[in-house]
Amino acid sequence: MTRASGILMHISSLPSRYGIGTFGREAYRFVDFLEKAGQKYWQVLPMGPTDYGNSPYQSSSVFAGNPFFIDLDFLVKDGLLEAEDCDLDWGSDPERVDYDALLQQRMTVLRKAFEGFIPGERFHIFCRKNSDWLEDYALYMAIKKEQGSPWQKWPQELKQRKRSALEKVKRSCEEEILFQKFLQYKFYEQWNYLKRYAMKKGVAIIGDVPIYTAPDSADTWANGEQFQLNKEGYPSAVAGVPPDAFSETGQLWGNPLYRWDKMQWDGYQWWARRMEHNLKLYDKVRIDHFRGLESYWSIPAGDKTAENGHWEKGPGMKLFRALERKLGTLNVIAEDLGILTDEVHRLREATGFPGMKILQFAFDPDSESTYLPHNCSGNCVVYSGTHDNDTALGWFDHLDEKEQEFVCRYLNIKGREEISWALIRSAWSTSAPLAVVQMQDVLDLPHSARMNLPGTVGSNWSWRMKPEQLSDELAAKLNKLTKTYYR
Repeated sequence: MTRASGILMHISSLPSRYGIGTFGREAYRFVDFLEKAGQKYWQVLPMGPTDYGNSPYQSSSVFAGNPFFIDLDFLVKDGLLEAEDCDLDWGSDPERVDYDALLQQRMTVLRKAFEGFIPGERFHIFCRKNSDWLEDYALYMAIKKEQGSPWQKWPQELKQRKRSALEKVKRSCEEEILFQKFLQYKFYEQWNYLKRYAMKKGVAIIGDVPIYTAPDSADTWANGEQFQLNKEGYPSAVAGVPPDAFSETGQLWGNPLYRWDKMQWDGYQWWARRMEHNLKLYDKVRIDHFRGLESYWSIPAGDKTAENGHWEKGPGMKLFRALERKLGTLNVIAEDLGILTDEVHRLREATGFPGMKILQFAFDPDSESTYLPHNCSGNCVVYSGTHDNDTALGWFDHLDEKEQEFVCRYLNIKGREEISWALIRSAWSTSAPLAVVQMQDVLDLPHSARMNLPGTVGSNWSWRMKPEQLSDELAAKLNKLTKTYYR
């Protein structure tokens, strides 16, 4: 990586008249802002369809895109909607995504757009090029709508993917299957236009690959033999992390674990398809929970906490050698956070992937952290904080007096009013090749703008930026700092 910097902000956090950020005009305006601010990267979260809890890390498919990100104004421009079709209640708070309003309104509007859609050659080409995942996904979504339940509760012939049963559904649900393909066609059409625009502006996109899939997903339904599932399709063991200083009972994620023996037997074909897909979708990808590919925490299914789990060996370099044989050099960032061992460090070094350094984890007044800015060197990406961290202001406010004093002394600031930009300046000043900060910190926002609090469900994933918060003055301020540190 050449010396550069970038901004972390998910698509959902963009301003929009329709309740959630989209691939519309505000996305292009944000790319323009990044160019003016001298930023070379825009990092986003996973863009798959979300379900319970609205988490982008729990998606119904690791290949499909979130229909909420399809811009309605562009559908009006395409002649598929009238402007008045979009004039609905999308929520009253411009700084929060109202997911309840979205669930009620968005699919209704998208179905209206589908009524006027005439499949053409470009649509058919898209379907052919993506048939390896699109056919299963569209069929899964159609059956799920018809059954109204997770796939584990479907009739046996559908759960077990009996050919005669699936052919019958393909005939009876032909229109719904076509609708699901239409949504993916429009998602990828709009995303590819935006990505090409960013490329012209000198802005590369960093995507995010969650290590695991959701239990109720097209992935587990269509590839059950690749996962640790029982005869009914439920996980026989689930993912999470063990107890640590942050949680006495650990984190119970509930995702099914992989059968790495089966995956190795077929040359990790599923992972190869997934990585190839993402490396086309983005310019660079971050692999979430990278340490789980060296060893992963296996928790007995049905446990209420992660306490009774145990470590099991992951695929390690066997996976990455197989991927490189199929795909060539992998443009990857390894999210090497959490409980790290010498084996995890050796795996990341063997892959050659840059790791991550988080400044919010650095300031322990009683010991020298490897995350302190003067230690952020070598093959790494430095972050002020990620989507799982508080904003800089929120983080500082929750430190005790001794910690706050050390932060101020180290960063040479007087107090909280300077903390956001002090962390940005500190990240930019490191010798790390790439530095990335949350947009909330560029905007100097408090705790209320936090994107996610791990281990909780409720108000996560809902922060949105207001359109007036992007300004030429702010871009100029960030550009000046970026030039100062030759990023």
